[in-house]
Amino acid sequence: MLGVCYYPEHWPELMWANDAKEMRELGLKYVRIGEFAWSRFEASEGVITFEWLDRAIAALAKEGLKVILGTPTATPPKWLIDKYPSILPIDVHTGTQRGFGSRRHYDFSSPDYLREALRISVLMAQRYGSNSNVIGWQTDNEIACHDTAHSGSEHAKQAFQAWCEHRYGNIEQLNHDWGNVFWSMEYPDFSSIELPILAVTETSPAHRLAYRRFSSDQVIHFHDEMIKTIRKHAKNQWVTHNFIPFVDTQTDDFALAKNLDFVSYDNYPLGRTDLFYANQPAAVFKPYMRTGHPDFSSYHFDQTRGISKGNFWIMEQQPGPVNWANHNPRPENGMVRLWSWQAFAHGAGCVCYFRWRQAPFAQEQMHAGVKRNDNSKARAWYEVAQMREELANIPVPVGEKVQTQVAILTHKTNQWVSEIERQGDSYNHEQVEFEYYSALRQLGLEVSFISPDCDFSPFALIVAPCQPIIDDALIAKCQAVQAHFVFGPRSGSKTSEFNLAPNLPPGLLQQLLPVKVLSTETIRPDCAETLEFANDSFQRARWSEELEVGENCIIDAVYRGGVSQDGDPAVVTYKRFTYIATLSCGDFLRCFFERLAEKCGLTCTKLAKDMRLTRRGDLTFVFNYAGHTQAFNAPQNAEFLLGSEDLAPFDVAIYRLNLG
Repeated sequence: MLGVCYYPEHWPELMWANDAKEMRELGLKYVRIGEFAWSRFEASEGVITFEWLDRAIAALAKEGLKVILGTPTATPPKWLIDKYPSILPIDVHTGTQRGFGSRRHYDFSSPDYLREALRISVLMAQRYGSNSNVIGWQTDNEIACHDTAHSGSEHAKQAFQAWCEHRYGNIEQLNHDWGNVFWSMEYPDFSSIELPILAVTETSPAHRLAYRRFSSDQVIHFHDEMIKTIRKHAKNQWVTHNFIPFVDTQTDDFALAKNLDFVSYDNYPLGRTDLFYANQPAAVFKPYMRTGHPDFSSYHFDQTRGISKGNFWIMEQQPGPVNWANHNPRPENGMVRLWSWQAFAHGAGCVCYFRWRQAPFAQEQMHAGVKRNDNSKARAWYEVAQMREELANIPVPVGEKVQTQVAILTHKTNQWVSEIERQGDSYNHEQVEFEYYSALRQLGLEVSFISPDCDFSPFALIVAPCQPIIDDALIAKCQAVQAHFVFGPRSGSKTSEFNLAPNLPPGLLQQLLPVKVLSTETIRPDCAETLEFANDSFQRARWSEELEVGENCIIDAVYRGGVSQDGDPAVVTYKRFTYIATLSCGDFLRCFFERLAEKCGLTCTKLAKDMRLTRRGDLTFVFNYAGHTQAFNAPQNAEFLLGSEDLAPFDVAIYRLNLG
């Protein structure tokens, strides 16, 4: 299924009918509208104008298109800001009020904004909740984007004080848990608690972690109230939200998605790759400048699938150059099609392209669309048309989930801890997690993302690249299943209140394997030293821990050189549990996981560089990200539905096994 994002308010009404006709002819089924149109719905307080939206929906429905309505709450209008100026958030880095004039200019702790956001959502849901042409709803838009989860407002401070009182019960407990005796930071009562911002130097890490937990709860509360409001009046329509990458929400994404019918994601491979690789040399970045890294889109697809109750949607798919990255190249020919197929392979039920027509004005005028602003067809049009034809002939199993036996254990606290206490500037939580993920994907292993609250039983291998806070419940779950667990450095190193584990890291993990971390060092990534594994040498840098190892442990890898004694343990296994005490290179991770996968009874499928393989239902998808033809070996009974074993640059092959 294919769809598109459309803004009828941007175009003369005379264009709507022909736009809808062309959408149908292009093979599109779904159209998202309305998520930024509050000033057109309500130009002044209480003056509601939905008639134009009625006509837009009718024009789309006449061509058989189904509508997804977005609540317009990401863009409160100017009259609302003028009436309630405290809606605007306070920048936590400068202490100044963030202004009107773009989007996402609201404070999640503002009671005025919560009330007004729910009011406009109620009015929309009452009008369209029983409209048969509206199939579903998108809440808000890219919630918490542009670093908006946090605010330094008086509303936020008062709400944080109440949150702290509820969590800690008495001020003595809070002072103890935060270690406020240090630097004379003790608070006399809850009403005196400050937000951990704008101090002379770093504030208490426990205080900062509490503030991030609080801010996450504020975002989730706002979002959950909106979901409840829509569902009261739209009982036969689904509700979703278009997520951005996990690392950017600063919110517990599993909790944020909990009450949705399914989750959507906005996929911008080139913009995201440009930002992710901003500090990498050209030799590393340039091969993926116009394609994105082979694992980067799927990394986000698999994360999104992990928080979705069913198959996810791509609510926005990049169709050409974007406008918001440091640099904005054009996609290679064929990449819009490849990204679309890759989304379906990893569990998407629908791919919607952003946007129908390039806007000739305002902030996103340099952001490409399926059509150009003069209404001519952009290059993406023809790739979408190709998708239409291919989808008509290939029965994509959209009703089936991607089945995996490997999981990455993740949680927002992992990111928060590593951001609050960097210890080394070259330690980046997202980069570390992605390195582990990419190593697994290069071995042809499908990967799920799970939280500590998920069911562990379906998996043979569970990998936690960074799990600094671990509780007794997680230890019990690890003991209760037969999976092999791999924990990366920093795991188990902190208590729930961000103190050092009293029995030394990895803290509670010592119940699973007899290992202690005696000291930690961080070094520059360009000062790599040696890690020896399987009679081979690999590079290690950024983060290394000195281990004390108990009896009956198997030492899988050792340090060579550096401050460590030659032969000191770096990777240790005890029964079903492995601890990796250093950050190493991709070559080591691939070698390590290939050997471990064999022990776990998992079959690896290695392809040529920049080729990837994914299975969904009875279909196998192969993607060639390289700029030259590459071959792979399909099973003898493979029946090709698309492509062949000789895969052209930026091309896709799809086959099923003929069991007859």
